[in-house]
Amino acid sequence: MSLQCCCAGGGGGFLPRRCGVIRNHRRRLHSSSLPPLSSSRHPSKLSVSPPRSRPDPKLALSTTVPARSAAPLPTALRLLESCSFEDGYGDEDIGAVLAELTPKEQTVLLKRQRDWRRALHLLRRMRSLSDYQPNPIHYNVVLRTLGRARRWDELRLCWLDMAKDGIVPTNNTYATLIDAYGKAGLVKEALLWLKHMRARGISPDEVCMNTVVRILKDSGRFDEGEKFFRGWCNGKVELDILELEFDGLDSISPNSFLLTELFKSGSRAPVSKKIASSAEDGPRRPCLAATYNTLIDLYGKASKLQNASDAFAEMLKYGIAPDTITFNTMINICGSNGLLSEADSLFDKMHERRVVPDTKTFNIFMSMYASVGNVETVMEYYNKIKEVNLCPDVVSHRIVLQILCDRNMVREVESVIEEMIESGTRVDEQSAPVVMKMYINQGMLDEANMFLERYCASLAISSKNYAAIMDAYAEKGLWKEAESVFYGNRGMKNGKQDVVEYNVLIKAYGKAKQYDKALSLFEDMRNMGTWPDECTFNSIIQMLSSANFPDRARDLLCRMKRAGFRPRCETFSAVIVSYSRNFMVSEALEVYQEMKASGVQPNEVVYGLLVDLFAEAGKVEEALHYINLMEESGLTTNNVVLTSLMKAYSKAGCWREAQELYAKMKTLGDGPDTIASNCMINLYTDLGMVTEAKLIFDDLRKNDRANGISYATMMYLYKSMGMLEEAFEIAQEVQKSGLATDCALYNNVIAVYTANGKLRDCAELLHEMLAKKILPDASTFKSIFTLLKKGDIAMEAVLQLESSYNEGKRFAKQAILTSLFSMVSLNDYALESCDLYLSAGFPLDSVAYNAAIYAYGSSGNADKALNLYMGMQDEGLEPDIVTYIYLAICYGKARMVEGLKRIYGLLKYGELEPSESLYKTLIDAYQNAGKHNLAELVDQEMRFNIHRQMDDGSETEDSETEDD
Repeated sequence: MSLQCCCAGGGGGFLPRRCGVIRNHRRRLHSSSLPPLSSSRHPSKLSVSPPRSRPDPKLALSTTVPARSAAPLPTALRLLESCSFEDGYGDEDIGAVLAELTPKEQTVLLKRQRDWRRALHLLRRMRSLSDYQPNPIHYNVVLRTLGRARRWDELRLCWLDMAKDGIVPTNNTYATLIDAYGKAGLVKEALLWLKHMRARGISPDEVCMNTVVRILKDSGRFDEGEKFFRGWCNGKVELDILELEFDGLDSISPNSFLLTELFKSGSRAPVSKKIASSAEDGPRRPCLAATYNTLIDLYGKASKLQNASDAFAEMLKYGIAPDTITFNTMINICGSNGLLSEADSLFDKMHERRVVPDTKTFNIFMSMYASVGNVETVMEYYNKIKEVNLCPDVVSHRIVLQILCDRNMVREVESVIEEMIESGTRVDEQSAPVVMKMYINQGMLDEANMFLERYCASLAISSKNYAAIMDAYAEKGLWKEAESVFYGNRGMKNGKQDVVEYNVLIKAYGKAKQYDKALSLFEDMRNMGTWPDECTFNSIIQMLSSANFPDRARDLLCRMKRAGFRPRCETFSAVIVSYSRNFMVSEALEVYQEMKASGVQPNEVVYGLLVDLFAEAGKVEEALHYINLMEESGLTTNNVVLTSLMKAYSKAGCWREAQELYAKMKTLGDGPDTIASNCMINLYTDLGMVTEAKLIFDDLRKNDRANGISYATMMYLYKSMGMLEEAFEIAQEVQKSGLATDCALYNNVIAVYTANGKLRDCAELLHEMLAKKILPDASTFKSIFTLLKKGDIAMEAVLQLESSYNEGKRFAKQAILTSLFSMVSLNDYALESCDLYLSAGFPLDSVAYNAAIYAYGSSGNADKALNLYMGMQDEGLEPDIVTYIYLAICYGKARMVEGLKRIYGLLKYGELEPSESLYKTLIDAYQNAGKHNLAELVDQEMRFNIHRQMDDGSETEDSETEDD
């Protein structure tokens, strides 16, 4: 024990020098230009050395301390840096220098070695000295260095050398070994060292105990860590609370085997009574702030906030001054649990106790306020770092850039980056994808490219972060930019692209529907030295499946299995969905059989797909078969599967079976969903069962679950049953609720309005439909023609519009809509529709001109209508009967009697074929112009012509009869 104290304290006991080598080496030292080591134990710059004090007899060894040369430690450090251990060059000089050093200085020299080879060589060189006395501290230092480098074989040999030298491991030795194995992730192996320690009768001191608790904390074994701490405080270190035993031979790692060899062969020296008695110490309490820091952090990670607070209070109670780490840990715990005010209070207490915050303190606050989106406070703490003469570190910049980029604060981000560059700090590689994503989301592609070239070219960016940059482009469909990053300058990164980058580029191609490029890249992967992984196959199979290439997806599925991967259930499901979407039933069933043969158990989604596939085809028996298979496999039939079966019943018209199934679904979970209810309503509609359908529909409305199909089905039911008022109420409810979002539902409402004679409401609904960018289909125009025929528009105009629509003439649809709006006096809508094709710059036919004349004439803009009439003639288009009807409407509204007389003259003198529609239009026009006598005259002329036509028709019939 006195040996250990002597070595640790750096007292007397210097080793005797070796004569010839030392003198030669001393001459070289005196002739060098190295400055002397400033120490009270070494000669000063004066030529006369001060008298040496007498060494403490309690610390001194039996040998006396001779005079020493100047500055041996710095010389030794420089000499070691210039030596190469591979060829043994400089060993004689190193040995001479080591002989000059005290045990404490030798320890310092060992600690300075960052390379485990140098440290191990140096220890062996010390042991080769003839007068070297073994030192446990030296071994502890080297064991720590080997542990950090994870050189377990060399650590075992060092442990054996330690045993050969007769050095008994101390608390510090075991703490070093436990720490080394714990930080390497070998938790069980680390705890086995504790077991070895207890087997030798050594009780862990506070440092060793703290190391064990920290390892248990870092591995997530919080309860064990707390129990071990409490047991140590009670003086009973129980190993039963720790899971020290391995589960079986398969779980024993090579390191576990090495430990077994270590325990068998090393450190068999007898244990002193003093050490053995230390295992039976009584109750004790921690005295180090580091112990409480570990305990508080353990409670924080275990979400035991009150325990963490109690530990902090206990620390203050026993007069143990909390340090910066203590406050950082407490502040972080409060911030992680949303206790911002408590965290701020701790920061104030930190100032009261004059504990100086470090950069990590401010980083914790920045992260805490960033999590709640408080940008201003984050920036305040970021600026405070510089105000207290600290420097922001990588974490500081990462937090600031993240929150600023998330809020697209471009100027602020660029300001922070400029500040970083000015201070000599580079953008962190993890922050690079964040900044790139901000630029890409803002559409600032040039700035993103400049940032990539300027800041990322000099970074050793990992494949993971390159993939993140590419993914930001891929999400916006920018496959060319993602491709450019993939094939572009990789900066300081050497080697081939990782598979994750290929996966992201395949995703980018898939989103942009560049399927050939994705397949080409997939085929070229192996030629470039990168093999596709499971994610690669899954991505490209799902891409092809969603793109309706089920056969190609299935081929890749087979290749995936040949490559040694077992496809997941979701991958098989994607191919089945693709076949189902294309109604390829047999192929979907083949993939299902392949799935079973591969040992992949289908889930509810797969069975639901198959049931739905047969339900769409109305094959009830097949749907029931797969429901039975699903139940036999132990899966419960959910509402999705039962809804698919309900669709099958609905298509097959099995209303009784559907009724029983619907009653069963009411007892499950949330009851039938909207689709199942709609199927039941549809069945009742086909059967004309109004009351039953209304009950289900009212229940849907009550629970806000009725959708457009529900309303459409009920409107159809009421309309088909002649219940027009009820149908009209439903249609009004649809229009007011905004449920109409597709053409089909609009058509249903328009049909109901038409049946109720609500012509103007239909036209307004049609304009609302157009305003939502919902284009009318054939069913819509069929309803419009019905509206026109019910209105007061001339039949010749309706037939002309219908003929133009059937022939697919240009602007036929616009002319129809314009005529409808004009008919119901929605003149603004009519002129809006009319201007769309008048300003298109294409030649118009007579139908389009007629609709435009009607629109402007009905709105009272006679000049524009007559200009269009003249333009029509200039285009070489002859006016027809519809043209004259619309001109008569225009003249009547403008009280242009002379124009009406000209049209009437054309009729009277036979230049126009007699038309009842034209006669009626002239009568109404004269009435509008206040010429009632002329209106009566035209009425008489119309009646005369009608009777004459009837007589001519009867004479023709009589002559035909006589001929017969």
